[in-house]
Amino acid sequence: MASNVLGFLNDKNILVSGSTGFLGKIFLEKILRTQPGIKRIFVLLRAKDVASARLRFKNEVMKLELFKTLREQYGDEFESFVLQKVVPLVGDIAADDSLGIDSESTREDLWENLDAIVNNAASTVLDDRYDISLNVNAKGAKNIVEFAKRCRKLQILLHVSTAYVAGRGSGKIKERPVKILETVPTDNGSEDESGIPLRLDIEEEFGLIEKTVAKIHMNSSTTATETKGSVKATEAEHLIELGLKRARSFGWPNTYSFTKAMGEMIVEKARGNLPVVIIRPSIIESTLAEPFPGWIEGSRTIDTLIVRYGRGRMSSFLADPDLILDVIPADLVVNAMIVAMATHACENGLFIYHSASSVGNPLLYPVVRDEAFKYFSQHPCLDKEGNIIHVKEFPFLKSMGSFRRYMHLHYKAPLQVVGAVNKILCSIMMFTERYNMNFTERYNMNFTERYNEMLRNYNKVMYLAELYEPYAFFQGRFDTTNTEGLLNKISEEDRMAFNFDVKCIDWRHYYSNIHIPGLVKYVLK
Repeated sequence: MASNVLGFLNDKNILVSGSTGFLGKIFLEKILRTQPGIKRIFVLLRAKDVASARLRFKNEVMKLELFKTLREQYGDEFESFVLQKVVPLVGDIAADDSLGIDSESTREDLWENLDAIVNNAASTVLDDRYDISLNVNAKGAKNIVEFAKRCRKLQILLHVSTAYVAGRGSGKIKERPVKILETVPTDNGSEDESGIPLRLDIEEEFGLIEKTVAKIHMNSSTTATETKGSVKATEAEHLIELGLKRARSFGWPNTYSFTKAMGEMIVEKARGNLPVVIIRPSIIESTLAEPFPGWIEGSRTIDTLIVRYGRGRMSSFLADPDLILDVIPADLVVNAMIVAMATHACENGLFIYHSASSVGNPLLYPVVRDEAFKYFSQHPCLDKEGNIIHVKEFPFLKSMGSFRRYMHLHYKAPLQVVGAVNKILCSIMMFTERYNMNFTERYNMNFTERYNEMLRNYNKVMYLAELYEPYAFFQGRFDTTNTEGLLNKISEEDRMAFNFDVKCIDWRHYYSNIHIPGLVKYVLK
């Protein structure tokens, strides 16, 4: 079987959004390394002008260690090679259906010459402001589709989503579309205050945001003491709460997965005759092999726990050890993206693929715990004073109930004692104030600050636990029938160059020798 992926992008022009994100950077590197015959890669960047966009691309993308293989390959010609292929554009997918590209000649050039569009832009914060998340993940998706429809020779539109558009799904979750205006059942019933079943109308969600913001500003105008900064803080707080409330009322655990689901609904409804591929990764982790093992940016869902454990800040693990943790190395996701683009170019249809491991190569939580303990026992972190941080094996807390009990016993109850002592000290300070006892006052201030900091940390941990609970106890497994079929369609040569077979992963080796060392190098630093 001849290769139809290697060289697929020869002499082609593609537009990429989200190129400064974790996955976007890996996608760009892979394209430049394996498809050097590509004509131009237009990257959409938020910037004030073209010069700023170019500078941002150089600083946030080109300078990364991720590109060291290409840098070694091209030597002194590396920068000229990349900038000959990559064209930074000023734009924003959330702006309008021209993607915020002001230059008419640039838009016409794109509509005339683009062969493929890759929409990788996303707001990935689980509890982002509802307006930000909805604008990027839903409105942005709509704008991309409308822009793609104007392209005269477009062969494929690839939209990167998330497997968790399934919400609180259970059992085997199929690779099929999320339907628009579909009532989504939840555990507590999808009904409004009048008892009427909720139906999701995306336009109404935008209207709800506008009403919420208007109400906040109207209330602030009647309060003379409110500053501009405090109004903005109030607005952010209310929009974060609104996003989570709306998501949970429709059956999604957080604003991110909810708005990504809406993005998919829009793409499916608005695409017309466009050939569209939707890739749904599960939790994306560090690279397995390409361009080298272990590259990562930031800490993702499970990584937050691993990092806290290595720093000696975690003594228990919120998860059911009998459940499966679905993670996928980033380079496997990118390979699946490229293969899907090449396979479905010019095919009128909607093609959905899960990039996930829970069916093909299940990973259990104890593997991650055991390998983290082994790694940090052999390679301990140091505290600020340079002392070794010793880690201990820790238990699993198998439910939110057990987690709350654990936190109350070990943290909340002692905090309540500290709070009582703090009140006593406050009373002492007030009693001795007339004697100008500065030592008592200073001591009490330090004690109060420490108590308030401990209380903030406790509340933050509890909030994060509630936020991540749906992932820690997720009951679903992502079906990969379509993905496995895609893998079987390609030649052996393409399999070697664009591997996305999860069965090739040895999870113990991956965590102990690749992923955790990558976290230590690029995240813990």
